[in-house]
Amino acid sequence: MTRVDGAGLGLLTTELSDPRFDGIDDMPVAQLAALMNEVDAEVPAAVGRALPRIGPAIEATAERMRLGGRLVYVGAGTPGRIGVLDASECPPTFSTPPEQVFAIIAGGPSAVSSAAEGAEDDADAGMRAIDAAGIGDLDTVVGLASSGRTPFVVAAVERARERGALTVGLSCNAGAPLSAAAEHPIEVLVGPELVAGSTRLKAGTAQKLVLNMFSTIVMVRLGKTYGNLMVDVRASNDKLRDRAVRMVAGIASVPPAEARRMLEACGYDVKVASVRLVRGVDEERARRALDAAGGRLRAVLEEER
Repeated sequence: MTRVDGAGLGLLTTELSDPRFDGIDDMPVAQLAALMNEVDAEVPAAVGRALPRIGPAIEATAERMRLGGRLVYVGAGTPGRIGVLDASECPPTFSTPPEQVFAIIAGGPSAVSSAAEGAEDDADAGMRAIDAAGIGDLDTVVGLASSGRTPFVVAAVERARERGALTVGLSCNAGAPLSAAAEHPIEVLVGPELVAGSTRLKAGTAQKLVLNMFSTIVMVRLGKTYGNLMVDVRASNDKLRDRAVRMVAGIASVPPAEARRMLEACGYDVKVASVRLVRGVDEERARRALDAAGGRLRAVLEEER
């Protein structure tokens, strides 16, 4: 197991103090807001420079998930909370079961709302969390650590790799121990923060952007969209039911009232309703066709009759 200590922590770029920000405590609010906006605009470019490593990691993740694997984020503090946020959006957006995409945060669920900063230093706890989750060779574990050296996260990624999982290390410093531990190292170098060491800022934004890519692109590859439409949406409120109606009306080229009637008959399943209207089949045949196509709506709608 890689031993991670605090030596050299002050040399990390995410810990450095940038002279550009020396006077922020004496700036007018408008000037400081403009400066912060300017600095935040640097983040997408940093993510762009990391794309050659991000793309292959997403491809490999999609392949394992297509075979039944899970996507698991592991982090501490802000990165852990970002992992929880991204994972929690997958069920309502893509109708994934909660166990398919989930997050492990150092300190447990209570650390989402209450800081448990000391938990990040417990490497043994990181390994135990991976064992408890039953991580296996079809799973993908994405370790999240701005510094790239958080003991809980590094140990968790190492343990996941031992168990055969695909491992990804997402950090914001070059040459990080997390990068050495993971099969797919991703380093998004955002530089010093506006408030020195406050990695909930640029580093946190970078991590959220990358996780947006992971969860969204993987789900697109798994057939969870039709074009850019979220056809696997869980229509659990009025807004989402209205969105479902608009999607089915557009896909099937029918009036909204007809789309709504079909959705109501199909439990607001956008894919089933669309297949029934376009192909003129009953619900059972629509579901069988979707199952045979791996849930890919386009494959069903465009197959020759």
